[in-house]
Amino acid sequence: MNKKSNVVTLDEFKNKHFGEIGTSTRNELEEGYDNFKIGALIHDARIEKGLTQEELAIKIGTTKSYISKIENNIKEVRLSTLKKIVELGLGGRLDLSIKL
Repeated sequence: MNKKSNVVTLDEFKNKHFGEIGTSTRNELEEGYDNFKIGALIHDARIEKGLTQEELAIKIGTTKSYISKIENNIKEVRLSTLKKIVELGLGGRLDLSIKL
């Protein structure tokens, strides 16, 4: 018996529903994912350090509400603020790279 599979890769799904890489809709999707990923990384690191949103906010001189908005992808984080969160708030080091 030869059954047709309904399984598609993530790239195939994105191509079908959001267009090929380089289209405006696809670019918006990818940019949104990057912002979501930053918030999720901050959230996970904060939990790993045993900090509440309020404790992290106090360490970097902002509000719990602002930390929540970043973690929940409601507000985009500026690079300078991201650096403060990682270095002052979490005691880590921010590494950036550019890939061409």
